[in-house]
Amino acid sequence: MEHKDNMGNGEVMRPGDVQRMSAGTGVLHSEFNHSKQNELHFLQIWIEPKQLGIKPSYEQKAFPTAERQGQWRLVASEEGHEGSVSINQDMNLYAGLFNAGEQPTLPPARYAWLHVVNGEMEVNGATLHAGDAAAFQPDEAINLTGKQAGEVLLFDLA
Repeated sequence: MEHKDNMGNGEVMRPGDVQRMSAGTGVLHSEFNHSKQNELHFLQIWIEPKQLGIKPSYEQKAFPTAERQGQWRLVASEEGHEGSVSINQDMNLYAGLFNAGEQPTLPPARYAWLHVVNGEMEVNGATLHAGDAAAFQPDEAINLTGKQAGEVLLFDLA
């Protein structure tokens, strides 16, 4: 996917990349399929900002497969911890790639939102397919098992 904006940013995103754009006081931007041959599948996630009216900003980082395979990788956080992109909100976003049969231990979460990007996962006995999600209260058990290899996002929310 290619991104262009009126702040002078223009980059091509590849699988595993995370881009954060804060529109703040206003920005003009576009995203489009950079490839002439391949279909494009991506997630655009909107997070309500902690502070309104800030200066627009942009950040993009690559998170290689090796950093996400069989484990959780912090990809977005309020202060850009552990090399993640920084966001204007008290939350953490983790990405993980899990094979069939894998049972990853989840990072601590307050309120949690688990989203299956692709593949198939069993979560607390229910099967979730690509595009499915589940919400959890603080301290609620979350048991995740890969049914088919896939990618999962975990939102740790205040």
